[in-house]
Amino acid sequence: MIKFSHVSLVYPNSTTTVIEDLNLEISEGELVLVIGPTGSGKSSLLRLINGLVPHHTGGILAGDISVHGLSTRMVKPGGLAHLIGIVGQNPLNGFVADTVEEELAFAMEALNMPNEVMRRRVEEVLDLLSLVPLRNRTIATLSGGEQQRVAIASALVMQPKVLVLDEPTSALDPIAAEEVLSILHRLVHDLSLTVVIAEHKLERVIGFADRIIHINGDGRTIVGSPEEIMKISSIAPPIVHLARVLGLNEVGLSVRHMRRLTENIRNSTSIQEKHIDAPSTKTVIDIEKLSVMYGSHSVLNSLSTTIFDNEIVAIMGRNGAGKTSLLKAIAGVSENHSGVVTTHSLLSKDLHSKLRRQTIGFVPQEPSDLLYAQTVEKECAQADSDNEIADGTTLSLLHHLVPGVSPTTHPRDLSEGQRLGLALCVVLSANPKILILDEPTRGLDYEAKKALTSILLEFCSVFNRTVILATHDVELVAELATRVIFIADGDIVADGPTHSVLLASPAFAPQVFKVMSPKPWLTVKDVISVISVKPQ
Repeated sequence: MIKFSHVSLVYPNSTTTVIEDLNLEISEGELVLVIGPTGSGKSSLLRLINGLVPHHTGGILAGDISVHGLSTRMVKPGGLAHLIGIVGQNPLNGFVADTVEEELAFAMEALNMPNEVMRRRVEEVLDLLSLVPLRNRTIATLSGGEQQRVAIASALVMQPKVLVLDEPTSALDPIAAEEVLSILHRLVHDLSLTVVIAEHKLERVIGFADRIIHINGDGRTIVGSPEEIMKISSIAPPIVHLARVLGLNEVGLSVRHMRRLTENIRNSTSIQEKHIDAPSTKTVIDIEKLSVMYGSHSVLNSLSTTIFDNEIVAIMGRNGAGKTSLLKAIAGVSENHSGVVTTHSLLSKDLHSKLRRQTIGFVPQEPSDLLYAQTVEKECAQADSDNEIADGTTLSLLHHLVPGVSPTTHPRDLSEGQRLGLALCVVLSANPKILILDEPTRGLDYEAKKALTSILLEFCSVFNRTVILATHDVELVAELATRVIFIADGDIVADGPTHSVLLASPAFAPQVFKVMSPKPWLTVKDVISVISVKPQ
């Protein structure tokens, strides 16, 4: 179905090749997973499949890519639209209509399909992706995860032979991600749909993959089965790292398999109570009867809570639960709410200019909203100047978080993960008293997430700061957060120490706990601390 013949790709002014002499055949009905470090070229590989690279993006391409016998050199992306559906990292960039139903029908209308065919297909994908309640909603009012499901539906409605997805579960809660991946898996098996996915959250998708393409970032690629790649890859889900530190002979890729492999370890290890530090009692954020409305739609319902000094608070909940609305109200950038939000005894909405930067740092879901300079270097230099810190501080922080970013690159040309890292560093360099992050790990690989975790822990403990993040990344929450606030339908349904909240939620429990249950261990570090093994 897809054939790469001696394919090499390099972008203008780049010192390294993205792909070097790649030979690969992807068969009909195969699900292939693309992995690699942030900015290594995963998105470029996906765009080669439908000709967006190099027709729209530029670059020097050697070799040939063909899809269903059609060469992307000879046919531009529009000529492959009937064969290939593509879902990008940022769904908003691909929407053209106002409402969900109009968006689903748009491409079919452009091809002048009969009304009865369009109606039937729209109803099918609405049911398939559980979008019926959203069919008449304006896309701009949807949460990031809801928008992602709409983007996937708008690709599936064309009934393509090949579906290409770039970080399809990055904004989805664990349950929605499982549903979407199960749907894709069923389409692969029942309809022989060919699916190519680039994804960082391997714990979600690796069990569905037939093969993995590992891009190293220097042009080299390795292709093999999930078992073969996981034996040698530093990029791996938590249960693979767990198998390594336990010295297991096999690499389990599913919770069920790993539970079988670790049965003796669980049975022979006594449970130890996890020590939890006493929480701070100094109030930093006080929220009283906060309500948020979008038209007639209620998002938050008279919500009240208090956040204390030195806390790292994770706001969790399914897509559309109200997490982003809560963060915006705390940051003082939302005007459609009632109730009172105070930060360090000041009303959030009254903070302005330098006082705002020093009090609250807010990184939204779309980090590009904070970036306006022509190069990474100028963006960092402007942050140094605005925050009155030593020249080069912000750029140095960026290189620590996301290595390999060229200072001369335009922020728009960065990958999603690199752009997020840049926005985060711009905000962090101001050393705000409160840091608010909305989905901070979208587009970040495991190493970048590890660096982010280290930075935030230091920011909180050493500098005596507070961090609040909305995320669906349960592995990040297990490693980082001291407290979890779980929201459902605009109400707080759980609020407590991370350990107790995650252990009580099967859907939001991290992989290590699912493997080692009933042992109360959330992370590989927890296991290492109890069992005398050395991390590898």
